[in-house]
Amino acid sequence: MTAAELQNRALVIDGLSYHSDGYTGDLRAGGINALNVTLNHFEADFTESCEKIAGWLAYMAVPDAEWAPIRQASDLAAAKDAGKIGLIMGWQNMRPVADDLDRIHLFHQLGVRVMQPTYNYRNFMGDGNLETEDAGLSILGRDAVGILNELGIAIDISHVGDHTSRDILALSTQPVLATHVDARALTPLARNKDDDILRAVANSGGVIGVSVYGPMLWDGDRNRRPSIDDFIRHLDYITELVGIEHVGFGTDIPVSNDLRRTAQIAVNRRLWSGISDYGDCFGHDIPARYAAGANNHSKLPNITAALLERGWAEADIEAYLGANFARVLGEIWGG
Repeated sequence: MTAAELQNRALVIDGLSYHSDGYTGDLRAGGINALNVTLNHFEADFTESCEKIAGWLAYMAVPDAEWAPIRQASDLAAAKDAGKIGLIMGWQNMRPVADDLDRIHLFHQLGVRVMQPTYNYRNFMGDGNLETEDAGLSILGRDAVGILNELGIAIDISHVGDHTSRDILALSTQPVLATHVDARALTPLARNKDDDILRAVANSGGVIGVSVYGPMLWDGDRNRRPSIDDFIRHLDYITELVGIEHVGFGTDIPVSNDLRRTAQIAVNRRLWSGISDYGDCFGHDIPARYAAGANNHSKLPNITAALLERGWAEADIEAYLGANFARVLGEIWGG
């Protein structure tokens, strides 16, 4: 079977895209069936978050909409069968909740199905991965974990600090996700996860979305930009560590037909996680930020082809492409 045929047969789920303006061309070219889209800016407040959700709901309500809302597990296959792109509404920061946990119930009703308690920095819930004190969950954050579990909202710890991540993993009664991370053992950055946390995600029943984000794959060679080989190096390492049933992919690639405008979302807010040296070497534009050969959703079949060439079994590739995320999200969401 060719990579294109396998990609077409599989249910393909991108664990994280940090922005979308509704453009689907690259997603269709790359065979993406559903993705967890960060709905609003990383530091958005309650009002902005409500406005973004309202915009997406209106956008998907028109009869010929190319997107379909994903609220339960069965919606994933239904969107694929209908020829639509499934939108998993997600957050990378629970700042819209502030200190009012009742808002979690509201946003669940509106369709938000993935929440990351903290982004890079500290909020009411706990510490992000750039906080030097590395404090754990707050009391409010502990209560929030219980509500997220009760409602069936998936918890993502990708940008969450180590101590806070461990607290979440210890408290959660549902599987925990790390939707877009790589292995700190191979690239020692705070944004990557150490082996203990990766194992704990797997032990919770969760999934690790391995990312093509260049700085998290970089070996520090200023003359060599990370490639698909570097991505597969991390994928193989994490798969050997936790098992094939606990891996997927999370590109962290934006979906937009105006990448110049999209680039400002990250650059203007210091969202390079303290690794601007990478950008100084290879460029700060969006295509340069990701592994060569896989820096756009339309190019993701290149990874499928590379895995086939390396002897990966077709069933394992399908698990990585989306079956694992679909299974675990079904456990969390139901339906």
